[in-house]
Amino acid sequence: MRFQIKQFSKLSLSELYQILQLRSEVFVVEQDCVYQDIDFKDQKALHILGFKNDRIIAYTRIFKPDDYFENASIGRVVVKENERKFGYGHELMKVSIEAIKSKYHQDKITISAQLYLKKFYESHGFTQIGEIYLEDGIPHIRMDKN
Repeated sequence: MRFQIKQFSKLSLSELYQILQLRSEVFVVEQDCVYQDIDFKDQKALHILGFKNDRIIAYTRIFKPDDYFENASIGRVVVKENERKFGYGHELMKVSIEAIKSKYHQDKITISAQLYLKKFYESHGFTQIGEIYLEDGIPHIRMDKN
């Protein structure tokens, strides 16, 4: 897999379409969750695109401090369902964490993680902060990495 990091204004129409399709496929259809994915935060984010055979199959968006949380943050972590068995999610997180360090010069990162992915994020150095809460009807936890 190859990764690219792009500002919103540098995304091609095809890339934006693929990103929105992937996020909808996983977060709306697969997880059976009706929510407003297009939230006008994409314009502030840097977008991490994971390509396989010229198709986006993995994606995150990252934010500098105070654009989403008080710390830098990673959101919309997604890998196409039939590609998850290859460990691309771990590669995606490593690239996203490194991008925050190199682009924003930050080590402290906050995420709003789906509860069932707690162990996945712990494997990348995140720890749970606070109690479980519902976001769009799905149990989430705040997790920080220092």
